[in-house]
Amino acid sequence: MTTTRKRRGTSDPRSVRGRRSDTARSATAKRPKRKIRWKIVRRRAVAVLSVLSLLGLGYLLLFTPMVGVKAVEVGKTTRIQRNEVVELAKIPMLRSMLLLDTDAVEQRVATLPEVDSVSVDRSWPSTVRIEITEREPIAYFAAYDGIRLVDREGVPFHEVATPPKGLPHLKVRTVATDDPATRAATRVLTGIPRRLAERVDTVVASSSVDVVLRLSTGKVVHWGDAERMGRKSRVLAVLLNRPGRVYDVSSPELPTVSR
Repeated sequence: MTTTRKRRGTSDPRSVRGRRSDTARSATAKRPKRKIRWKIVRRRAVAVLSVLSLLGLGYLLLFTPMVGVKAVEVGKTTRIQRNEVVELAKIPMLRSMLLLDTDAVEQRVATLPEVDSVSVDRSWPSTVRIEITEREPIAYFAAYDGIRLVDREGVPFHEVATPPKGLPHLKVRTVATDDPATRAATRVLTGIPRRLAERVDTVVASSSVDVVLRLSTGKVVHWGDAERMGRKSRVLAVLLNRPGRVYDVSSPELPTVSR
């Protein structure tokens, strides 16, 4: 017969492993809550710092000379002085480039009579560049108050002391973009072949249908209106080979030559 002895004071180890005290369970439950709270605080702190950083950067860019205007460059021009452009542009030095109203600057510079078009661009970090396309003269007009160049649109834009060489004298009652005689004369001057245009000494327009070209050779061409430019040019090229002084191509189907 076998007798089994049990030691006193020893309990089943499995019963110890399967039990946890209430204090241990409470501490374990509190740990995730602390982690969540810390994450929330950290995210809020990052958000606040990000906003403050953006506000600080915005202040530096808008209200300090960090990207302020330090130079104004004007492209090459022929009849316009740089100081005229800079003075008219009214660009505040050291003011933020971001606050510069380029459209307003363009409008101010465009008021110069010699300006055909203008563009204003930012050249980072601190330069403003103004590019101007000037009006090109096709004739000159002698008014009571001086001699002015006239462009292809009929705009009198620049005063000169003496008649410029190589440009024809435009004779109309009033030179203006909305004057029919002026429009007809400028259309004829810009529409005839270059070889003929270079020989024009004077263009006279009493109306939109009565344009007369006086050539440097002394010959006179009655052109008429500004229609059928190609047809009239071809007919005149043939007629000029004939002796005569007055050539009429106002009606190209019935041209005439007279002395």
